[in-house]
Amino acid sequence: MTLRELQYLVEVARLGNFRRAAEVCNVSQPTLSAQLRKLEDELGVVLVERGARRVILTAAGEEILVHAQRMLAEANDIRTLAARHRSPDTGRLRLGAFHTLGPYLLPRLVPRIGAAFPGLELELVEEKSAQLLEKLRVGRLDVALLALPVAEGYQVEPLFTEEFFLAVPAGHPLAARNSVQLSELGGQRLMLLEDGHCLRDQALNLCQRWGAEETAGFRASSLETLRQMVSAGMGITLLPALATRGPLAQAGALRFLPVVDDPAPSRTIGLVWRRSSALAPLLRDLAALIRATAAEITAAA
Repeated sequence: MTLRELQYLVEVARLGNFRRAAEVCNVSQPTLSAQLRKLEDELGVVLVERGARRVILTAAGEEILVHAQRMLAEANDIRTLAARHRSPDTGRLRLGAFHTLGPYLLPRLVPRIGAAFPGLELELVEEKSAQLLEKLRVGRLDVALLALPVAEGYQVEPLFTEEFFLAVPAGHPLAARNSVQLSELGGQRLMLLEDGHCLRDQALNLCQRWGAEETAGFRASSLETLRQMVSAGMGITLLPALATRGPLAQAGALRFLPVVDDPAPSRTIGLVWRRSSALAPLLRDLAALIRATAAEITAAA
C-alpha cells in the first residue's frame, strides 16, 4: 500500500468518476483503475462499486477513505515541516475564509501577508464554513478563518470580536436613530442569507428571540446582495462590523445602527488549523497580523 494508491482512492471518492480522478492525478485511467485493483487485492476487500454510472464507495471503502484522507494530510504535514526547517516562512499556504468575512478582511490583509512573509505563496479559498472545515480536516487547506466555536479537535487562535449593526434604508422609521435595541425589532421583517451561512443562523436566532420575522420569499447568497436590497428599500438586515466599513460598505442610501443590548450581538473570529500541522509557529505570527489588520479597519471607520 502506497500513498499514491491512497491518493487515487481519495480523488475517485471526491470526484465520483475514474476519468476525472485520473486527470487530477496526472495518470491514465487504466493506470488509476489498475492501482486501485492492486490496493483492493492487497487489502482483501472491494473499495469501489464499478458498475454504477457514478462511482460509489463500498462500506469498507467509506471507512478506509477516512483513514486515507488522514494519512495523506499527515504526510503533507511531514513534507511541509521539512520544507519549513529548510527555509522558514516560505512555500505555499492555503488559507480559507467564509463568504461573510473574506471580502471585508482579505483585501487589506493579503498585501500585508505578502509584505511580512515575502517568500510565502498564498492560495485563498472562499467557501461556507462547513466546507472549509471539511477541507481543513482532509488536508486540502492549511488554515481557515472561521466564526467560533468550531468542532473539537482543532487548534484555535481567537482573533477578534465584531459586533452586528442593523442596516436600514435612509427612509426607514429607524434611520433617524443613533442606536437600536433588539427588543425594538418585534414585528420587523429582516432579510437574511440563504441556508449554509453561519451568519444566517445567528441572525435567525436573534429574530426568533425578539419577535422579528424573516422576509418571506427571499434569501440572499451574499452580504452584498443584502446590502443592495436594503439600499433599495426592500427591508432591513443585520451586518457584521467589518461589512459596514470602507467606501464599498458606505455606498448606497444606508444607515448602520449600533445594537446597544448588553451583551450586544456579535461574533468571534478565529484562526483554525489541524493540531498536527507543522505550520503552527507561522500561523501564530499570521494570527497577530490578522488581529492588527482587523483593528486598523475598525479604527478607520
